[in-house]
Amino acid sequence: MTCSAYYMFFRNLANPLKMKIVIELRKSSLSVNEITDKVNAEQSKVSHALANLKACNIVNSRVEGKQRIYSLNKKTIVPIFNIIDEHKASYCKGACCAK
Repeated sequence: MTCSAYYMFFRNLANPLKMKIVIELRKSSLSVNEITDKVNAEQSKVSHALANLKACNIVNSRVEGKQRIYSLNKKTIVPIFNIIDEHKASYCKGACCAK
């Protein structure tokens, strides 16, 4: 993986809207309208954020009827977040990781 690939990956996750979307998708698969409601953002911004997350394979989508349903990449992204949760529980005892 090149330096630019790392940059693009972490840049996606550093964006507040994209991170809110990822957090909601950790809970369950959702449509664009459901995500828009949960993150309280304009549909166009959510769609744009999802397109970027999908381009980096952070999220996947499938078609159900007339809706596109989004979910996290279970092979790589879900395990990464599980590792982060374990790291936080074991090593982040200070105020910097309290949130």
